[in-house]
Amino acid sequence: MEKKQFQAESTRLLDMMINSIYTQKEIFLRELISNASDAIDKIYYKALTDESLVFDKEKYFIKVSVDKENRTLTIRDTGIGMTKDELENHLGVIAKSGSLSFKKENESKDGYNIIGQFGVGFYSAFMVADVVTVISKALGSDSAYKWESSGADGYTIEPWESDFVGTEITLKIKENAEEESYDEYLEEYRLKAIIRKYSDFIRYPIKMDVVQQRPVEGSENEFEEYVEEQNVNSMVPIWRKNKNELTDEDYEQFYTSKHYGFDKPLKHIHISADGAAVYQAILYIPENIPFDYYSKEFEKGLELYANGVLIMNKCADLLPDYFSFVKGMVDSESLSLNISREMLQHDRQLKLIAKNITSKIKSQLQSMLKNEREKYEQFYKAFGRQLKFGIYSDFGTHKDVLQDLIMFYSSKDKALVTLDEYVSRMPEDQKYIYYASGESIERIDKLPQTELVADKGYEILYFTEDIDEFAIKMIMNYKEKEFRSVSSSDLGIEADESDKEADAETEESKELFAYMADQLAGKVTKVKASKRLKSHPVCLSTEGEVTIEMEKILNAMPNNPSVKADKVLEINLHHSVFQSLKDAFANDKEKLSLYTNLLYSQALLIEGLPLQDPVEFTNDICKIMV
Repeated sequence: MEKKQFQAESTRLLDMMINSIYTQKEIFLRELISNASDAIDKIYYKALTDESLVFDKEKYFIKVSVDKENRTLTIRDTGIGMTKDELENHLGVIAKSGSLSFKKENESKDGYNIIGQFGVGFYSAFMVADVVTVISKALGSDSAYKWESSGADGYTIEPWESDFVGTEITLKIKENAEEESYDEYLEEYRLKAIIRKYSDFIRYPIKMDVVQQRPVEGSENEFEEYVEEQNVNSMVPIWRKNKNELTDEDYEQFYTSKHYGFDKPLKHIHISADGAAVYQAILYIPENIPFDYYSKEFEKGLELYANGVLIMNKCADLLPDYFSFVKGMVDSESLSLNISREMLQHDRQLKLIAKNITSKIKSQLQSMLKNEREKYEQFYKAFGRQLKFGIYSDFGTHKDVLQDLIMFYSSKDKALVTLDEYVSRMPEDQKYIYYASGESIERIDKLPQTELVADKGYEILYFTEDIDEFAIKMIMNYKEKEFRSVSSSDLGIEADESDKEADAETEESKELFAYMADQLAGKVTKVKASKRLKSHPVCLSTEGEVTIEMEKILNAMPNNPSVKADKVLEINLHHSVFQSLKDAFANDKEKLSLYTNLLYSQALLIEGLPLQDPVEFTNDICKIMV
């Protein structure tokens, strides 16, 4: 028996493959099972053109066996097997793939796809084994051969005896090391878990001898163990079944079995695409937001399969960030895999699939919004914030995708409404889409700035989340209607008699307002008569792009430079306070200063802004009471 050296380059290459290409040692079992599946597929392909061959799927399987005492793990298949030359060429030359060459030869035939494309998968066995032994008998051959290797030092091939056509790979599992336990690859439960994780949808049965318990005959309390051969994999993935055969319960069961969430999905999307991008997918819109959704620990992405074999647990490239709440999987036959089958090359197919998936998700959400309003609002309360983040991010690049999906509380409906619903019922004379910002609906309801807009009968959208105004700034306008805060200096409302009176009073009282503005220098840009107040004595409005709510949010961020909105203090001419101001201006400037500070503090409190000096404020109140 002659010892032979690997023909592919060097010891270093094999060492690199074993220790660098695969990030998880458990992957070895996926690779060996995929190769076994390929070997059975090859018989199927041959049966398509060889009339003497009849492919009876019931006769083909993969068997995984454990011998704890001898520390061996065996993977046997009933596939096409290998001749001596094929053992030499496929296992003696690192990175030469028999599956790839076979696939190229049979590309024009209909049938099963070959999973394996690279010749390194077999060598992943050396991550967990000291010795790898392969016994194989090729279809149509009377002879069997044994290939054996301890790694980079080479391999041997010798004649052997075998009663069946196919291949048997036996791994001599390594002894435990200080930082690595190899015993787990001899444990039944661990092997079953790995198979179900990566190879559950291999199209042939993966069999194991499973230890079971049963009551001892004639006894109620005694049990005995026995061994039963079981199929470990489910074989037929749900996404390859006809949609008409599946029920909502089937989809929910798959959601639960894949541990996508502890909730029930609100909706599922089953895709079978045969166009430019060939793939199948099942996507879920969850009911509840994950507890870690807005933390750095949360990972977005869909499970990615290639011909039923799990390639990635979380393929982030398949989902845009704004739809990162979507769970599910994608299976494609036409993706370009890299050498380890763990990562994806960024190719055209992946981008096409991602684009198609994004479109399908949006369509499903629009359908929910139109036909299942209550269910959509349930979804929106959980994930609407993420949609608004999507509008704001990337400088508004995705606003056209998302703007029809967002909703806000309405002053008219006292419920969530879409932008389209708002605009469709705007009066002809209404120039802007009006909104008011605050910490809660209750706080906004009491804002003095809403009085004029509400008095005109115009609907107001309530912005209660920190992202709302920033998202709207990115949209800028919707159906040619600009957004305008009720606190804006220009509300775009036609002047009436009271407005003209305010202009006249501002001119008449310009010295009073100039004195008050001087008292509040650095705090407000000006003091003026208000055209928006009806019953409240005072309020703050803003000039420029930064509103008061934006100021609060930006200043609350860590390491953020101080941001100030250009505030204007507005005084209600029809309130008795204004007469007190005029009297004080004429007779008691000290009292006017006191009134000015109190009104400014009052306006800050209404807006939910902090007082610079609460003690001074309380002292000022006491001065009035004396």
